[in-house]
Amino acid sequence: MVMNKAVLSVCFAVLLGIGGCSRQQSDWEKTRAANTTDSYEQFLRKYPSGEFTAQAQARVKELYEERDWQKARDADTQEAYQAFLKQYPEGKWTEEARIRVENFTLAQAPSNATPAGAETANTPANIPGTPSAGDAAARPPAAVPAPAAPPPKSATPATPTAVSSKAARGSYGIQLGAFKSGADAANRRWAHLDKAYPKILTGLSATVAPKKGASGTLYRLQVVGLTEKHARAICKSLTAKSQACVLIHPAHHH
Repeated sequence: MVMNKAVLSVCFAVLLGIGGCSRQQSDWEKTRAANTTDSYEQFLRKYPSGEFTAQAQARVKELYEERDWQKARDADTQEAYQAFLKQYPEGKWTEEARIRVENFTLAQAPSNATPAGAETANTPANIPGTPSAGDAAARPPAAVPAPAAPPPKSATPATPTAVSSKAARGSYGIQLGAFKSGADAANRRWAHLDKAYPKILTGLSATVAPKKGASGTLYRLQVVGLTEKHARAICKSLTAKSQACVLIHPAHHH
């Protein structure tokens, strides 16, 4: 008789466990179907340590990040993206937020400014073989050598990331991102853009320009050697497709 009672107790406990699992499974399916922060938080309050707790916690975090990222995009200001980065330093949209912060920084720099310690290509002091004002007064003018003949079209470019001859006629550029994780991230971004928008980026090659800052090194994805018209057209097309792009003026090539 005692044995029968024990067996019945065990069976009853098993049935209760099965019933509990069944209810949790049903509630989880309803929560996933609703797919809102409220539904996941309600599920977590009901099952703080259940079978689906970890999944619910991860999903509610993703939903909050997506909500805040949309707010930052709607505001579309440097401050909004910086606030997002402070709240989500290692999230799904962190790299994109860094890209946009860097692009705002670049876009806000004066177009006619020359970086400290840098020289522009159109000043006499930078042209090889051209004397400075002091040198010109100290010695008679020398014969100006004839300009070197342009290299043949089949010649190897001076740098492995040189742009095509069609784009190389200008002194403007575009920046398509700035990555804190390294040059590989910038290269992956270029591969994605080149594949996604072949008509916009046809015939172009990109360079990765590192820039050290207070928070570390940013690896900037850039295409240089463009005419102003071409550079503006590319950025207009890419931004229309919600892709980060900012114009680089000649003085900013560094």
